[in-house]
Amino acid sequence: MDAERNARQLRCYHPTLIPGLLQTEHYARAVIQSDDMLNDEEIERRLAVRMDRQAILTRPDPPILVAVIEETTLHRADEGFRGVMTQQIGHLLECVKRGGVLVHLIPAEVSVHVGLISPLTLARGADGDWLGHLENHIGGTTIDRDEEIATLLTRWESVRSVALPKGPSELLMKEVMESWSTI
Repeated sequence: MDAERNARQLRCYHPTLIPGLLQTEHYARAVIQSDDMLNDEEIERRLAVRMDRQAILTRPDPPILVAVIEETTLHRADEGFRGVMTQQIGHLLECVKRGGVLVHLIPAEVSVHVGLISPLTLARGADGDWLGHLENHIGGTTIDRDEEIATLLTRWESVRSVALPKGPSELLMKEVMESWSTI
């Protein structure tokens, strides 16, 4: 989290979820509550931490955030989750409009790519050095060795290369949001 707070640039990809820095409170709560090993106090604590992290995007001189999201993630909802997803996609579009945040969608037609292996976050500090983070079920692994960072940067470029550009990504987000609000 220190690397995230001190970053000049962040690159985030998650194969199944909206990245935490871009989650609405309702979406984040649903994701956190899905872990039935957590009690109500821990859910609220984790939710507060997740929402507090987002302050870096609205501070003076925020980092540039580039997020790659699977289109299928935007479609993953049942009848009761439709409103949450409509709000979440609207929030993504607001973040992009505000500036400093780019969201690229990987269209559902792209069935297999290297990113599906695991979530990936890269943070570039003021000194120009990169730090990586790979999420897993018990927290994650921080990557700081040059050769491993080089591998993660290459993986990032592979993931980003299958995603749509900015304009088409925004149009697709709007289409998905409209589909949720008209069903």
